[in-house]
Amino acid sequence: MSGPALDGLVEALRRLPGVGLKSAQRMAYHLLQHDRPGAGELAQALRAAVERVRHCERCHTFSESAVCATCRDPARDASLLCVVETPADQLALERSGGYRGLYFVLMGRLSPLDGIGVRDIGLAQLLQRVGEASVVEVVVATSFTAEGEATAHAIAEALRARGVRSTRLARGVPVGSELEHVDLGTLAQALNDRR
Repeated sequence: MSGPALDGLVEALRRLPGVGLKSAQRMAYHLLQHDRPGAGELAQALRAAVERVRHCERCHTFSESAVCATCRDPARDASLLCVVETPADQLALERSGGYRGLYFVLMGRLSPLDGIGVRDIGLAQLLQRVGEASVVEVVVATSFTAEGEATAHAIAEALRARGVRSTRLARGVPVGSELEHVDLGTLAQALNDRR
């Protein structure tokens, strides 16, 4: 019923996170049966992105130019450097509108079980960036998972050894939530980090 082209499309779609065989088949069949023009646009957009998008030479986020627009923006506060795990994390912070400094994207996080160590997450490049610039504070904005916490600790220790101030994103009760519905770990952390 299927051939090499359809099987290849299904396998390519399975590379996406959270997409299993059934979901990949549904997407492939939908594109081919109901939206062939959309399938063509998707193929062209993927091809263009693969050919044009690279990493910014300064912060490692995705960019179509050697240095991204954020790093080139003279209105950004060069004394603040926010370290994030992925370009998606950087985008989330940008959308919040609450940060006007510069970024450094690790493109990952420590994960000893997966064989990912400090050399694999760009710690040396981060320290070089901090050493070259007029950075006064590094905001560590890694995730609050075990791997994210380990990454934050490694970064903070490396910065402390060089005399650079680092801070960590605060954790606490989400805005608009009721205390009785907040998980106990978040509530305990909010009490410890109160100001």
